[in-house]
Amino acid sequence: MPPGRFAIRTFGCQMNAHDSEKVANLLLHAGWAAASNAEDADLLVVNTCSIREKAEHRLYSDLGLLRSWRERRPGRLVGVGGCVAQQEGDALLARFPQVDFVFGTHNLRLVPALVAAAEAGRRRAETAESSDLERFELPARHPALGRATPGRAYLTVMEGCDMFCSFCIVPITRGREISRPADAIVREAEELAADGVVDVTLLGQTVNAYGRHALRRRATSTAATSFAALLRRLDAIPGLRRIRYTSPHPIFFDAELVAAHAELAALCPHVHLPAQSGSDAVLARMRRRYRADDLRRLGERLRAARPDIALTTDLIVGFPGETERDFEETLALLRDLGFADSYSFKYSARPGTAAAELPGAVAESEAQARLEALQDLQRSLTLAYHRARVGGETEILLEGASSRSGRGGHREQLSGRDPWHRVVNLDPGAFPDAAPGELVRVRIAEATPHSLIGEPCGDYRSAAAFIEGSAASGR
Repeated sequence: MPPGRFAIRTFGCQMNAHDSEKVANLLLHAGWAAASNAEDADLLVVNTCSIREKAEHRLYSDLGLLRSWRERRPGRLVGVGGCVAQQEGDALLARFPQVDFVFGTHNLRLVPALVAAAEAGRRRAETAESSDLERFELPARHPALGRATPGRAYLTVMEGCDMFCSFCIVPITRGREISRPADAIVREAEELAADGVVDVTLLGQTVNAYGRHALRRRATSTAATSFAALLRRLDAIPGLRRIRYTSPHPIFFDAELVAAHAELAALCPHVHLPAQSGSDAVLARMRRRYRADDLRRLGERLRAARPDIALTTDLIVGFPGETERDFEETLALLRDLGFADSYSFKYSARPGTAAAELPGAVAESEAQARLEALQDLQRSLTLAYHRARVGGETEILLEGASSRSGRGGHREQLSGRDPWHRVVNLDPGAFPDAAPGELVRVRIAEATPHSLIGEPCGDYRSAAAFIEGSAASGR
């Protein structure tokens, strides 16, 4: 009997989303077809995240519910991958009899073989770490594999992390840093551009650390390339209009990378700068290897190179030992750097990390109050940034219907992102023939706390002739 249909549930970061896309590609090449939803699927793969405790608990809740999903149709299969799978391995098979196979973050290529073994009644877990560069090289994109947003793609340039921040589980779940050869990255980027991709996001746990180990060894291989030099090679590829990267580490912003933001036409005027805290005392306990003023100086350097650059960040409140003064220093950093947006969370202890053993736990109620205060400040900063954009022009890559379209009385809207990584919503009536994946010119007509509202700007399809960054204000 030929393979059936599969569905994938993805939790976590962009790396997980891209891993799910890779698994889908492998399954399509193995003869499986994509199901429209989980209820129509014969195989369900759950790609997990373990950055915060809440995500891990949600997985266990989902796996409990999947027992009945599996039983409703004999022969259905359940696989678990991602960071929780990497941590737990065989323990997931022992705890959840409804799980047929488990694969770690280094073992995506084994998924078709694991599925075949499960069909034959053999339950397996594959979570061995690998430093083999072949794990990056996968089959060509299957014709049946669509894109969440036409014209946009992720591109893995490195994996793993050697920083061992005290709160972070990534070095355990993703392993040590390993960089792909630059030639392989450029070749994949060229293929993406030939396939119509105009906006590419480079992925890595500490993406701007790319190539540093090979350079330190004075290697002669193509992996011995700095991150900025890699960006320059990608910037030269015809058709690639936008290059983004995430997530960088603040200590790896060298002069060459900062200068790239002034010099490379395709490099977007947006940097996600994970600060985590604005308190030197907390940063030291986090093992972040920089001080708050280092972040301020880095922000100044980036804005000197590209005055219109938009900065966003990650922040943790309620870290062990965080005092009210520490928290006020985080708020001060938020104001000083004028972040356009931030992703903020209450500290979540992860087993196996150094921070899980630290004294000075912050009360849940206090951590919640701090989170709300930080988010209130961020909303005001985001709205101020958005208001400063009103009247300016930009170019957006259409993604499709806005996430709020038709819900709660909201009118139907189109949505897309501009080079500054801001969401811009549009009245579809003003763009009657525009389709997802198309670049369109807009004038910013209105600001909201969450997004910008755009209207047509002249011949909105003349986007290819539009020169980004024509105004230093970000307009």
